[in-house]
Amino acid sequence: MIGKVGAAVLAALVLIPLAITAGVSGGISALFGTSTTNMACTIGDNLSSAGAAGYGADQLANAAIIVAVGTQLNIPEQGQVVALAVALQESGLSNLDHGDRDSLGLFQQRPSQGWGSPAQIMNPAYAATQFYQHLLAVPGWQQMSINDAAQAVQRSGTPNAYAQHEHTAREVLAAVEGASCTTTASQMVGTGDCTAIQAPNAVTLAAINYACGQRGLPYVWGGNGAADGGFDCSGLTVAAYGAAGITLPRTADAQFRAGPRVPDGQPLLPGDLVFYGTTAHIHHVGLYIGGGLMIDAPDVGQSIKIEPYRYNGDDYAGATRPAGSIGA
Repeated sequence: MIGKVGAAVLAALVLIPLAITAGVSGGISALFGTSTTNMACTIGDNLSSAGAAGYGADQLANAAIIVAVGTQLNIPEQGQVVALAVALQESGLSNLDHGDRDSLGLFQQRPSQGWGSPAQIMNPAYAATQFYQHLLAVPGWQQMSINDAAQAVQRSGTPNAYAQHEHTAREVLAAVEGASCTTTASQMVGTGDCTAIQAPNAVTLAAINYACGQRGLPYVWGGNGAADGGFDCSGLTVAAYGAAGITLPRTADAQFRAGPRVPDGQPLLPGDLVFYGTTAHIHHVGLYIGGGLMIDAPDVGQSIKIEPYRYNGDDYAGATRPAGSIGA
């Protein structure tokens, strides 16, 4: 039997790659932990000057991470201004989970171009580190204008777009230099990537693989699949685990109560169901696929997609592990 796997047990396991014979959406390997660094910055009341420029606390916290990473890497102020100008142009200092083609995050970096996995790029500290490493590889970047140094890294189709943000970038830099930032090393389990699925057992592997294959289908309230034109959130999780041989209750609220519950503070594993709402009423569910990401059918007018399982203003209520006690 495969029980609920704690972080200490995961660290000691040597797992064999899993495979299924049909419907595999990408490369598949065993579950592993990917070490990463998380950074959080606290924005104080003294940052009102930057806020007056139209940027809120979350955007300024992202800017503070960019500056803090640059400071840790001994990047001079000019390089930090370049990074901020790029983030202002590409994302408006918001950690976007979408963009042109497969572009993601603060700098709209692309997994297909070697910037990292989607989960890594959605980590602001990782994304900033990658930007600075690419900037340092540009010969003579310190003798370039802010715009040209930015373009040398980004290779944008609008090569002169960064110059307009130089003044704001300097203002933001001055405003966030005093922010309080902390870093923690964490263990993010799984890739969050449908082309390289990782899972703790064959059941969760099959469920994730099924859900990955539904990306792009529209949200349909009460929808149970292609015959209905799409899925709603709980219809997708029912179908995904149904493809893996597990029957779930039909509604998100009933799925939450069916358990088994993942204890608070325990790392999530690919295949866990993540829920939103209150303990009295759950209104949404997604399928966690690792790396801080889930697949879900978000809402009317949207399609099934991969997105962060935690986001600003969410009402995350907890997770369950339907395959937690499934035999190998």
